[in-house]
Amino acid sequence: MQYNNKNIVLAELIGLKAKIIKCKDKNKEGIEGKVIDETKNTLVLDTKKGIKRIAKNRAVFKFYVGNKSFTVKGEEILFRPFERTEKALKYYKLRRLID
Repeated sequence: MQYNNKNIVLAELIGLKAKIIKCKDKNKEGIEGKVIDETKNTLVLDTKKGIKRIAKNRAVFKFYVGNKSFTVKGEEILFRPFERTEKALKYYKLRRLID
């Protein structure tokens, strides 16, 4: 899949590098690592300081794909991975396509 700013909310996130750029729990801001698992409500990151589970609805994430990055509000991906394609379409339609 060719990732872009619109389809990132529909795409597979496991394997991508991610960083928490904003979080209601200020201690989690700045955490970065590789997404190794995902549930409906959380992303699991493998970081330099170990495995961290982050609540999606409490954070804004930046995902890195090659030399591009995409900022995503947790509420936009607050679905089970296999349901995201169907249920996240409303967020897909609201996002702008940028290069």
